[in-house]
Amino acid sequence: MLIVAGSDSGGGAGLQADIKTVSALGGFAMTAVTAITAQNTLGVQQVWPVPAAAVKAQMESVLSDIGADAIKTGMLGSAAQVETVGDVMDALAPSVPCIVDPVLFSTSGRRLTEPAAFDALMSVLLPGISLVTPNAPEAEAMTGKAVDSIDGMRRAAEALLERGAKSALVKGGHLDGDMLHDVLQTVDGEWIYEDRRIETRATHGTGCTLASAIATTAGQGLALSDCVMQARQYLRGAIAHATALGAGTGPVNHAWAQYPRKV
Repeated sequence: MLIVAGSDSGGGAGLQADIKTVSALGGFAMTAVTAITAQNTLGVQQVWPVPAAAVKAQMESVLSDIGADAIKTGMLGSAAQVETVGDVMDALAPSVPCIVDPVLFSTSGRRLTEPAAFDALMSVLLPGISLVTPNAPEAEAMTGKAVDSIDGMRRAAEALLERGAKSALVKGGHLDGDMLHDVLQTVDGEWIYEDRRIETRATHGTGCTLASAIATTAGQGLALSDCVMQARQYLRGAIAHATALGAGTGPVNHAWAQYPRKV
């Protein structure tokens, strides 16, 4: 699987979380780095974008030789990066499932994309994409819909399909309540997933982890609704088995299935 995303020096999110997830689920992770960040459990301190030409060269190198069963995108900070990713996928991987995790904000609330990059994401990358996986704040930004309930999540997912995505998974972890809900809508139907909230501060990188887990199983040929179900189960295990690291929002334990005790 090819991951196109930013690097997290703290190891909890971004490419590091993606690689750990893909490996834990039996996939082979390849990468195209879009940004280098200085970050930890307290937040993102600095970001150094990678030139779009370098992102293109990384993707072309991998896809022209090894190929990919699935592609997952994360942090794309500039319009040039978004347009480059779209061009390379059209040229070298037109039929490969692509899962877009629209990383608009960091866990600490820092905006990670330029306005022009957001516009390019909506107009260039979203139409025709296999799946987009926004959390509630991202879904609101992408659709203009209030995402404060299951009905709001459903309306946002519908709007994303109207904008051209083949499928949309709107995640409800940011909403209040003891029960968590995620809404998946595709051209074939709707699925609503429900689980009890796990009280923890180990939630850094959950969006990256979930999207990469979905992409890995999608590349292995599972139906999308089953991919989401299995990815949610994997993520819940990773959260439940996390160990407190750092002084802020800590990472999950991606290796929990191999090493079920907290490490």
